[in-house]
Amino acid sequence: MAGAADTIVALATPAGVGGIGVIRLSGPGALALAEKIAGPDLPSRRATHRRLRDADGGLIDDGVVLAFPGPHSYTGEDVVELQGHGSPLLLQALLDTALQLGARLARPGEFTERAFLHGRMDLAQAEAVADLIHAQTATAARLARSSLDGALARELEPVAREILNLRVLIEAEIDFGETDLESAVAPEVAQRAAALASAVETLMARLRPARVYSTGLRLALVGAPNVGKSSLMNRLADAEVAIVTDRPGTTRDLLRATIAIDGIPVELIDTAGLHESEDEVERIGIERARRAAAGADLLLEIRDLTRPHVRAELPDLPGIPVLQVWNKQDLCPQDTRAGLRVSAVSGVGLDELRAAIRAEAGVADPGQQRFSVRTRHLEGLAAVAACLHRIHAAHPPDLIAEDLRLAERALDGLLGRGDHEALLGAIFAGFCIGK
Repeated sequence: MAGAADTIVALATPAGVGGIGVIRLSGPGALALAEKIAGPDLPSRRATHRRLRDADGGLIDDGVVLAFPGPHSYTGEDVVELQGHGSPLLLQALLDTALQLGARLARPGEFTERAFLHGRMDLAQAEAVADLIHAQTATAARLARSSLDGALARELEPVAREILNLRVLIEAEIDFGETDLESAVAPEVAQRAAALASAVETLMARLRPARVYSTGLRLALVGAPNVGKSSLMNRLADAEVAIVTDRPGTTRDLLRATIAIDGIPVELIDTAGLHESEDEVERIGIERARRAAAGADLLLEIRDLTRPHVRAELPDLPGIPVLQVWNKQDLCPQDTRAGLRVSAVSGVGLDELRAAIRAEAGVADPGQQRFSVRTRHLEGLAAVAACLHRIHAAHPPDLIAEDLRLAERALDGLLGRGDHEALLGAIFAGFCIGK
């Protein structure tokens, strides 16, 4: 990557006032630069109290300095952390001094990028750093933490090992076989490749639901006016997010709230009641409701048990599941209508509703998920399976060997092995500066 030989610097703690602020340095000149600020002879891996000075020797602050010589550091390079008082002015002065002394400001995610480039972690682990930082629920944080420990790589190790074994078999046949057109081991290789492809697809099916713990779900509450969408949203959010009145059409714009359902981050979107209206403002709200529904992962169609004949005409949105929810169970306790019945007033049926939402997301048991998963990981596994499926016993050995090589390459791309500079740039651009 460009600039990998530079010494980089960034604020490693959130911007704003705090008790402590941390400036992080990494690169070949990190130790020498830090000694110009904090004084000579910084001990390795031991916190020391130092006076922190600018390039002219003027006192900026006093604080704690930690030096981590490479390769046994976060990035694999020399790393130094200057921990001072959490004043934005003092921290900016330290940052400016480091820049003046020859460091450059780190790009977003560049510290973690360097950790990846120096072999301190694979690409899935590097992505887990961002997932851990941005985790919105305790479950999402737990899964990201597991990924950071290399759980995905361990899961894929048997796949990588079997692909390598198959490559050894077929390429030995190419080198030492009697003909280039037939292979005595091709039937065995094809059979094992098919079994491996099925195992990869089974793994994909198991991992796919875990995406929602990092990406979250967008849930739109839709339905006719006055069926209790806003009341249900308030009950799910456990807060007075939406204004609730007996007057139909109270909600005229989109209202949003973020909640967690069994560890899944969920964005609730309360929408205007869908109906024909002559009111210009209300028509705008209804149009926004339709657009929100089109961008949702799941629609909750709210119906009213006291008015079962009333039903809004939902937009035709193929691919977006619809969960029908009958509200106002408290007013119709004897109703035995099939389906989900809840009361936004009393909370009856809310546990069943949450379970149904989780089931629609494909997460039957949150405890089954062992690490965080991104769409890129699933696409990589799909590419591996596709290469393995192409292998046939009647194919020439060199064609079988090429499909196995491509399967191995797809797996390497998933974990960031090899040259993937464009991919790395896209991934690390989404990190925060200082990490």
